Amino acid sequence: MKLDTVAGKKVLITGAAMGLGKLFAARAVREGAAAVVLWDINDTALRETAAEMTAAGGTVHTYTVDVSDSGAVATAAAAVRVDAGDIDVLVNNAGIVRGNTYFWETKDRNDIDKTMAINSLAPMYVTLEFLPAMVAGTTEARVLTIASSAGLVHNPRMSVYAASKWAALGWSDSVRIELEQSGHDHVKVTTVCPTYIDTGMFEGAKGFWLTPILDQHKVVETSWTAMKKGTPLVILPWTSRLNKALSGVLPLKLRDLFLNTVGVYHSMDEFTGRK
Repeated sequence: MKLDTVAGKKVLITGAAMGLGKLFAARAVREGAAAVVLWDINDTALRETAAEMTAAGGTVHTYTVDVSDSGAVATAAAAVRVDAGDIDVLVNNAGIVRGNTYFWETKDRNDIDKTMAINSLAPMYVTLEFLPAMVAGTTEARVLTIASSAGLVHNPRMSVYAASKWAALGWSDSVRIELEQSGHDHVKVTTVCPTYIDTGMFEGAKGFWLTPILDQHKVVETSWTAMKKGTPLVILPWTSRLNKALSGVLPLKLRDLFLNTVGVYHSMDEFTGRK
């Protein structure tokens, strides 16, 4: 069933202080969400974003949360249920990226743990806090997870990030099928797999064949619309769908030759990330 608007709904967004998360929050406020719950680890930026959303007319709740810590997630979720009640729309947006080295050159092994914890485990733990109430309810509910096209194809200089997004995609789409299988049609899961986005998170990464760096506003618009419709999977842009399809049918050496030739395998060569 389609959800035309989040008006009257309670929306929670992780990684909400900047980038896509902030834009998702603004969309929720504009549509008249009953409550917009913002989670982020950056307390200063979170407060600034909350002030903007409140000035725009939103009813905002903020929580400074390290989503890599499952205990912190549980504590914050309990507070949300007291302060705002059950959540109707959950946006798993928080993410980090470490890259531009080969895996064996990893200097800080904590980067591995943090990447997997934030990109893979956090969506699971956060969703587990709010999904049971969605399932038990009868009104339209949504879970939107921002994965990555790195979860669709293999890419050097970002092996751990790719692994984390493969995990997020596999988990998210499996939960979608579980909900369908169990007859909970009022809860829809949407997973979004974009290529590099101009939020600064992938500063220095290069676009490749017919695939420029994506505009964050367009990504949010597409993702938000798909979430309300209950679209299962969104892959941005179309070239990522083509790359995935070709990767599935070409012999391994031809697949690698193709992805190397069109620039995918060198897109992280000059990556610096957000300073």
